[in-house]
Amino acid sequence: MKKLVSFILIAFVSAFAMAQETITFQAEITNKNGDIIYIKDNQKTIQEIKGDSKGIFKATFSVKEGVYQLFDGVEYAQLYLKNGFDLKMTLDASNFDESLKFKGKGEKENNFLAQETLLDQKYGYEDLLASDEESFKKQIEDKKKADFERLEKAGLNPFFVDVYKKGIEMGLVGLQEYYTKIAGNRKLNNTNAPNFDFENHKDGKTSLESMKGKYVYIDVWATWCGPCRAEIPYLKKAEEKYHGKNIEFVSISVDTDKDHEKWKTFVTEKSLGGIQLFADKNWNSDFIKAFGINSIPRFILIDPNGVVVDADAKRPSNPKLIEQLDGLLK
Repeated sequence: MKKLVSFILIAFVSAFAMAQETITFQAEITNKNGDIIYIKDNQKTIQEIKGDSKGIFKATFSVKEGVYQLFDGVEYAQLYLKNGFDLKMTLDASNFDESLKFKGKGEKENNFLAQETLLDQKYGYEDLLASDEESFKKQIEDKKKADFERLEKAGLNPFFVDVYKKGIEMGLVGLQEYYTKIAGNRKLNNTNAPNFDFENHKDGKTSLESMKGKYVYIDVWATWCGPCRAEIPYLKKAEEKYHGKNIEFVSISVDTDKDHEKWKTFVTEKSLGGIQLFADKNWNSDFIKAFGINSIPRFILIDPNGVVVDADAKRPSNPKLIEQLDGLLK
């Protein structure tokens, strides 16, 4: 009997040790975007999880403690993972960020991440980036203080708190760099826009020069860009609102040549409106380089004389764009 008890105890300890060396992760996804989800460490995939017919994705694997990204083929979510977690996630992919919920060991940190994503989406980045330098610095300090206070009051894992604080600081450094770049972009305002002559999805080529006499609102995007795709419904609404007005809506894809057919198919299947163009050298196209574009989406507004009104124009999802266009097109 002692041998049997010892054997059972050893088996229990071994199973417990194994559980501490792995994480069990389960995702239940409705309206899923694909049959595989990916756990990524920056751009490197560390785990692929195949789903069943009911939208259940489950895997047990070993992981180094830290913050990762979940990618469902269309959108991303942040995850805090640690060996020993038994984490269950529920998600409606048609309402991605708003529906993201976690239960089980590790739920507190991951629900915090989900809520922070929603808060971040509501933050007034457009106004922040449009402010003068003194105001920008003050708002950045206020944001850092508020972010740290929420983090410290949430009663979270100390390792997570430390990692997330570093992430906040890195994010603010990146925001400062982006603000500096935006300030440089503003110097392009009131200058003559360089011409382009790009392939038109419908046929032939279309140049900026050919649109003189009209305002031109340009969307620089790519089929793989999630934030770009998120702007499409708003862009369609703007196109409908100003149909027949003195403005052209032009979308310039910076997809690489290998994704040329993907671009053509995407434009057709999504019934994209406006003038759909394909940049001749993607990121290295003269027009793209002239505006210093190294991240997308990017929007540019040009007047009927070919002069840049705004080298870093407001996004279609920003109500202030409609206010601006109403003023110009009245």
